[in-house]
Amino acid sequence: MENVWLARKFLARLPFETKRNVFKGDEFYCPVCDTKIQKFLNHLETGKPNSWCPICESEQRHRLDLLFFRKNTNLFDSNSKKMLHVAPELSIKPILEREKNLEYVTADLNDPDAMVKMDITEIQFPDETFDVIYCSHVLEHVIEDWKAMGEFYRVLKTGCWAVLQVPINVEVTEEDFTVDSDEERLRLYGQIDHVRNYGRDYKDRLEKAGFEVRVFKADEIVSKNALKQMSIAPEREVFFCKKN
Repeated sequence: MENVWLARKFLARLPFETKRNVFKGDEFYCPVCDTKIQKFLNHLETGKPNSWCPICESEQRHRLDLLFFRKNTNLFDSNSKKMLHVAPELSIKPILEREKNLEYVTADLNDPDAMVKMDITEIQFPDETFDVIYCSHVLEHVIEDWKAMGEFYRVLKTGCWAVLQVPINVEVTEEDFTVDSDEERLRLYGQIDHVRNYGRDYKDRLEKAGFEVRVFKADEIVSKNALKQMSIAPEREVFFCKKN
């Protein structure tokens, strides 16, 4: 594992053009960095094959979310918007930073590079502040996830939308807040900093917070052939949440 980390660090330091030349090919395509490559690399934690882009470091979820933004939302139109991006992904962040129509705000509890230090269970912005909220794979780390969902709903403007992504691993959400060891969280939830496994009832939780939720399957966003070329599992989903 240490060798894999070192290899990834080495790749991250290389210029884009160098990496594009090294991995140049026609078999796969990354929509985040707009690059045709010979292969995606295995996921660092799970080992899942053909998951990680060696050029921009995007994962499957990043590629699908960006495709969704482009094809199914107004994020990239010419109208001005204020966007909150929680725990900003390094592969997607530069794309959003370049958008002239966005007043783009990044937030994180621990990342010093984020613009705002934020506890998502107590967001410091007023009601109806943001036109767009994007938060991916954060809520599974938060014990009071219901409070965070309520805060996202509060600071989102009426008529606007959020994409709130979590890994769905089981049929019904599993959580036990008496678990207090890294070893037990790793055994139960797959990571030492996860506090639950979300299930199909995640949509119900979002709706309980006030959102109107539509779940988009990956193959509703792009064709199955395109998903294969971009190495995105067709069973992946996007949780599109509106405040009406």
